[in-house]
Amino acid sequence: MYKKGLLILCILSFPIASLAADKPSGGKVIAYYFYGNFRCATCYKFEQYSKGAMEENFKHKLASGRLVFNAINTDEAVNKHFINDYQLYTKSLVISLIKDGKEVESKNLVKIWDYVGDKQRFYDYVTEEIKNFLKES
Repeated sequence: MYKKGLLILCILSFPIASLAADKPSGGKVIAYYFYGNFRCATCYKFEQYSKGAMEENFKHKLASGRLVFNAINTDEAVNKHFINDYQLYTKSLVISLIKDGKEVESKNLVKIWDYVGDKQRFYDYVTEEIKNFLKES
């Protein structure tokens, strides 16, 4: 009987407030890489470089959920709405700022096409754009 009471006491004294502190405050940033069914080497490189830049420069933001990376096939019926949502016409990396569960800003990083041949420049470009969005979140 005494041990049960002690166990209950320990459970009840667990600091519940610490759980709330682990949740990200403010908004979050989602990086969407949009692709189709047919993918070339450049398409795979876009995804690899985009994800790599984020993992290299924003490891803690990814772990906390303040930054999310999603690769989405727009040829799948459930994802076709993204084509209209972001006016997509080709493979794209779109950064989206979410506040209170709603998108408040987005940007299509069109220069990935210019920088795909230079990994460091690609990483720098993606990193800078994400930093700008994270400042607003």
